Amino acid sequence: MLLTQGLRQAGVGLLTLRRIYCLSRAAHTSAQKVEYKPIKKVMVANRGEIAIRVFRACTELGFRTVAVYSEQDTGQMHRQKADEAYLIGRGLPPVAAYLHIPDIIKVAKENNVDAIHPGYGFLSERSDFAQACADAGVRFVGPSPEVVRKMGDKVEARAIAISAGVPVVPGTDAPISALQEAQEFANTYGFPIIFKAAYGGGGRGMRVVREYEELEENYQRAYSEALAAFGNGALFVEKFIEKPRHIEVQILGDKYGNVIHLYERDCSIQRRHQKVVEVAPAAQLDPHLRDRLTADSVNLAKQVGYENAGTVEFLLDKHGKHYFIEVNSRLQVEHTVTEEITE
Repeated sequence: MLLTQGLRQAGVGLLTLRRIYCLSRAAHTSAQKVEYKPIKKVMVANRGEIAIRVFRACTELGFRTVAVYSEQDTGQMHRQKADEAYLIGRGLPPVAAYLHIPDIIKVAKENNVDAIHPGYGFLSERSDFAQACADAGVRFVGPSPEVVRKMGDKVEARAIAISAGVPVVPGTDAPISALQEAQEFANTYGFPIIFKAAYGGGGRGMRVVREYEELEENYQRAYSEALAAFGNGALFVEKFIEKPRHIEVQILGDKYGNVIHLYERDCSIQRRHQKVVEVAPAAQLDPHLRDRLTADSVNLAKQVGYENAGTVEFLLDKHGKHYFIEVNSRLQVEHTVTEEITE
């Protein structure tokens, strides 16, 4: 399958990193202007497959590589594949170690790291981590802290999409603060509706409600899941689209406001809101609809001054109408599928 080929291909990580490097050699900044040194050493604040892939790409670009690892990951392969490796999160569980921003920044500064690649998961969509990198004078390989913040807030991202002229699913304009607001939304738009975490994704904090009797229970469950996963239980409500196609568009932007797309992937085959199979290009997708999806993705990215790699996600209903869902402001696991069709 295309996905398997993408994961096996040796140099796919290089393609993305090289595109990003060529598109935007200067770093993004937060409020103040930050002058960065040329990249000579890159840390990956992650582990496993994505860390190894980025190390391979960095080596081919002539960059020295730095791994970080938890106490439990001392023998893991990503530590062996880097030029240097340092322990973080001493005494912490493994996941908590990779989320310990002070340790990661400390290692970066003490070892003259020029850039930090967050990989995916862990700190990749944390605006406070992107800001901590900027404050330390280290490049964050990703969007600016402000863009990460905006895209991580699903309600604000939705408002930005509307301002960019991108269609959205009917939903609340802000996180709801009480069950009564969900009841009022259901009375207006009818069932089914869906609760979604306002400050996270990945299928967590999502509950579909098909009738009034299920409303309170699913509200509480979605709130608890969101709180446990993201530290914030805030929810928003949308009209639920039955049996949609799920299409996502890969984008790349530079610091000069240029944004390109690398076409789409179909990720409609899912289990519990988690993607199982990715196909690129999407089969039997109307060419005019493809043009609208890619154009809307680019326009939305330009609206926020998007830099680096990202993915804009849409739902397609049975009538062929498309609706914006969210932006993943990071490199995705499935980027290798796109690289198979764009080299």
